[in-house]
Amino acid sequence: MGLFKRNPFGHILFVKKWLIRILGVLSHRRFHGFNNLQIEGSEIIKNLPETNVLFISNHQTYFADVFSMFHVFNASLSNRGDSIKNVGYLWNPKLNMYYVAAKETMKSGLLPKIFAYTGSISIERTWRSKGKDINRQVKMSDISMIRTALDDGWVVTFPQGTTTPFKPIRKGTAHIVKKYKPIVVPIVIDGFRRSFDKKGLHIKKKNVYQSFEVKQPLEIDYENESIASIVEKIEYVIEQHPSFLKVIPQKELEAKEELNKKRKWLDS
Repeated sequence: MGLFKRNPFGHILFVKKWLIRILGVLSHRRFHGFNNLQIEGSEIIKNLPETNVLFISNHQTYFADVFSMFHVFNASLSNRGDSIKNVGYLWNPKLNMYYVAAKETMKSGLLPKIFAYTGSISIERTWRSKGKDINRQVKMSDISMIRTALDDGWVVTFPQGTTTPFKPIRKGTAHIVKKYKPIVVPIVIDGFRRSFDKKGLHIKKKNVYQSFEVKQPLEIDYENESIASIVEKIEYVIEQHPSFLKVIPQKELEAKEELNKKRKWLDS
């Protein structure tokens, strides 16, 4: 790799690699130390093609969600198998990985601007700006950037566009799926809202049960399936359909029981 080789967005890959390494080392204990991230299904990741893969996930914090994905994806590609033990997997990280984020969030300070260099596709939200509800047209340049990123590699998007749970899925994600026909891989995360602050920068509570589940790619009829059908599939597969509200208390109870078992095992 040439020292000044750039990706399609003009980012110098050598700089991006070192930022991922440094931020990865700094964030590692948040998922394997203060808390222990329980991973399931990561073997799916290493069998995916190099480009045109769209990951869809629920959203709990601004930045911790994305960095957990840097850890899990790169560990899986290094044949770690549902484990992020030993951060050495970040020495040669996947550099053609991108994530969709709100432009105003990624420009809100020096640290977000540094994070943005690791792979942010910063777009203008059409429904909210500066804490207020708005209604503006989608910028075609934003859609084009997502296409560019899919052509170059993998893209992570949070189709609700907010960290508030059970908010509606934005139709824009379904339109991207119909238009560009990527492989769509669902991810469901949990425990981040309890262990981190909203930005995902500060640890709010330790020894929280965190989970990260990678699911099988969605089966989609790109030509004939409606936008509404794709939206509903996304709601269910990332467990943000209103019907999941009924099962949350049981899932939290099971998570607490699992954490107690691990504590007893460590103490024995």
